[in-house]
Formats: sequence, C-alpha cells, structure tokens
Amino acid sequence: MINSDLFNYVNILNKAADATWTRGKLLTNNLANVSTPGYKRQDIEFQTYLAGALQQGSGTLDRKVAGVDLQSIEPTIYTDNSSLSYRLDGNNVDIDTESANFAENQITHDALLDAMTQEFSRIRIALSNS
Repeated sequence: MINSDLFNYVNILNKAADATWTRGKLLTNNLANVSTPGYKRQDIEFQTYLAGALQQGSGTLDRKVAGVDLQSIEPTIYTDNSSLSYRLDGNNVDIDTESANFAENQITHDALLDAMTQEFSRIRIALSNS
C-alpha cells in the first residue's frame, strides 16, 4: 500500500486484485477437490465490502476513493452451503459452476491489473509533463 492521496485509486485496485488472487486459489482448490467425499466448496466475500466502503463517501469517485479505509475492506473466506450437497458423498462442488467462476475471476483479475497499469502510466505522464 502506498501512503499518498495520489495513489488512493491504485491502493483500492491492489486490494481488489489481492482478493481476486485469493479467490482464484480457492476456486482452484475447489476444482481439485471435486471428487473428495464430504468436501465443501469455499469462496471469498469482497465485492460487497468494497461497494459498502465506496457508498460511505460522497461526491465524485475520486472523493469516494479518498475516503475509503482500506483496513475496513478485508475479504472474508467462507464455506459455501456447508449444509447442502449435490451428491450422495456430501461434496457440494459443481465442476461447471466452478469453471465458470474461475473464468470470470480470471477476467476480473486481468482487468484490475490492466487498470493499475493504466493508472501508473497516467501518473508517469503527469509527472514527466510537470
């Protein structure tokens, strides 16, 4: 985390990218355990926390981002539908759902990294023109 108002947006993007990285590991683990009897899928909650933190602020996105307390938007790992199972062996992992979630998560992660790269490019251009 970079301690400067100039990097507020980058810090939030970084936090979101970390959450998608963690989610990717969880989804990979779910896929690896698709045949493990009794295994319950795990996932992460982050987007709700980020949206709530951004709604706390008012005005433009820059002002909303500047007011976000990054410590308050820590992702939470949870076991999904721990009392349900799709199969007789107690496992609740659906390979098609996990594969779709994995693809969606990868696209989100790549978009976040691209947004960070673009933001650093804008900062570099602004600094070189001053």
